[in-house]
Amino acid sequence: MEMGVEEGATPSRVDGFEVGWRDDQGEHRLPLADAVSVRFEAGRPVRSFPSYRRQRHFPGLYWSSTTGGHVGFESWLERDHAMLLDFTPQVTGLLSQPLWLFWEDERGKRVSHAPDYFARFEDGRGLVVDCRPLDRIDARSAAKFAAAQTACEAVGWGYRVVGEVDQARMANVRWLAGYRHPRHGADGGLVTRLLALFSVPSPLVAQASLLGDPIAVLPVVFHLLWLGRLTADLSRPLSDATLVLRSEAL
Repeated sequence: MEMGVEEGATPSRVDGFEVGWRDDQGEHRLPLADAVSVRFEAGRPVRSFPSYRRQRHFPGLYWSSTTGGHVGFESWLERDHAMLLDFTPQVTGLLSQPLWLFWEDERGKRVSHAPDYFARFEDGRGLVVDCRPLDRIDARSAAKFAAAQTACEAVGWGYRVVGEVDQARMANVRWLAGYRHPRHGADGGLVTRLLALFSVPSPLVAQASLLGDPIAVLPVVFHLLWLGRLTADLSRPLSDATLVLRSEAL
């Protein structure tokens, strides 16, 4: 789906962006170009989520295995994308409502936007994410997203507007997220044996059962799938017969 841009809503100059953020020392605001080295993922959300009766969205907190802390979400869609970022092995930092972008449009009107997530990758790259069902992006939102993309590209960050996720893949990731806590990988010996056992593509349950009671072994398999140390085709529902392979064997 293409997003239209409202006339006059884009910034008049790329260098006209400012960014505001919060951390343990308080609130800060700088020209965007001067804040590129800020570790936004280690800060605090710049705004809270409202909670009231009969609200249409469902705010909450998601425990992230990447950060070891909670990440806020304002809807199930945001929760799913927080989970997908948490599931991405290359992501090393994640924060919801990480910053404010400020700019002045061509008519001189002050505009602001708080993206949904900021993710940091192991190679140092930054990624800004906005979550919105693509069929519910109106002209005003499209204009802000276009401006946010301009700002991110100007400082070398990635930028995405993300909508609904493939249902089968998301169902699998939600299942694996139930085993994301490090306690499921605490038995180092079992982890080593499983990685050796899945050196060739093998059926999930039958192969895991070779090492003991599936009730004890499968949580470790799911944890290794969450970490990406084991891999499987997540475009189809996980089942007993799903073929699993050690990632290093690819």
